[in-house]
Amino acid sequence: MSTTVLKGGRIIDQLGERSGDVVVDHESGVIVNVGPDLSGDTVIDISGCVVAPGFVDLHVHLRQPGNEAAETIETGSRAAARGGFTAVVAMPNTTPCMDSAAVINDVLAAGASALCEIKPSGSISVGREGHELSPMAELAALGVRMFTDDGSGVQDAQFMRRALEYAGSLYADDGVPFVLAQHCEVAALSAGGVMHEGEWSARLGLGGQPSEAEELMVMRDIALSRLTGVRVHFQHLSTAGSVAMVRAAKAGGLAVTAEATPHHFSLTDATCAGYDPIFKVHPPLRTASDVAAVKAGLADGTIDAIATDHAPHTPDSKELPFDQAPPGMLGLETALAVALDELDLPLADIIGLLSWRPAEIAGLAARHGRSIQDGNPANLCVIDPFVTWQVSGTDMASRARNTPFEGRTLTGRVRHTVFGGEVVVRDGEATR
Repeated sequence: MSTTVLKGGRIIDQLGERSGDVVVDHESGVIVNVGPDLSGDTVIDISGCVVAPGFVDLHVHLRQPGNEAAETIETGSRAAARGGFTAVVAMPNTTPCMDSAAVINDVLAAGASALCEIKPSGSISVGREGHELSPMAELAALGVRMFTDDGSGVQDAQFMRRALEYAGSLYADDGVPFVLAQHCEVAALSAGGVMHEGEWSARLGLGGQPSEAEELMVMRDIALSRLTGVRVHFQHLSTAGSVAMVRAAKAGGLAVTAEATPHHFSLTDATCAGYDPIFKVHPPLRTASDVAAVKAGLADGTIDAIATDHAPHTPDSKELPFDQAPPGMLGLETALAVALDELDLPLADIIGLLSWRPAEIAGLAARHGRSIQDGNPANLCVIDPFVTWQVSGTDMASRARNTPFEGRTLTGRVRHTVFGGEVVVRDGEATR
């Protein structure tokens, strides 16, 4: 047995906060001891830091297969590990789409040597075209637990009803329920829009996407969840109206969950004033009141998880004019720090939003987001909550550089990450 001890830190997990050393075994990949004054073959001093369950990202674009110039599974997992993530759910809008066993198997094979667990999602419809159901049962047999046409909302209500009913009829041997995740956007309303429709789009002369394009689909799918009894997960909520509807649905006992991105609780449409495509994202950055509503939703439990919607793009594509550049931002390496800077929440609550709560939604709770106890999987991160650092796209592990926080000074950073008992990030740098 070869062990590493994380020594001298505080532990924060679902059980609360306490002092203690944590010993992990490299071979078995589990925590073998937690307590005071422990030893191991390798000692990592984490005085002043916090040991937490590893983070889980419900919404990551790894671009492989099809757009490896922007990102690969390897580089994306490196960025994830540096951000404290021990598992990420890869979105299916790749080329080819993740709508077949062959593509899912390719992603799983590429992820076998990654620095975190790569959990592929499957598309709801073949080709994400919204006409024919993907072979969900076949994909589920390979371990897929989340289905989404992310990047395109499912436009046809009857088709979405069929998809929910079919997903609700599936049974997983591991007992983990399936979840349909929805990119909420009524295409007929958002067509031609490249930013939020409002004061700033009018000033800049850019086509806008109204809040109602998101909210009408949230409303519809809450109704469909009520009709079918099947859970719906709402991706990257961005408007006050959406948050209010999810809050009311939960109060009514409906099985709905939701996520929000760091950029949607930290940036507004005013950042687009300089026509810089780095701030073009989908759904678009909204108003200050929307940002406040998303923060409130995270604080009161309406929104269950922070998900990055990490969307890398090549530098040349992001240098196109605003209306021509692709939407999307990097998020994996800045998620924790932006949350610490922007959310008026205890550290334990922020860790929960990044760790055990998304792990439950993703069907990964058996391996990730577990309490830090003897015998549990050693998927952990070590947080320095007080260190300050300046964001630089060129210093990131991603192949892309499109961070909206370039040059910003943030507080708090992941120092070490342990995945399967292996220290994959030490002092902020990947170890392999």
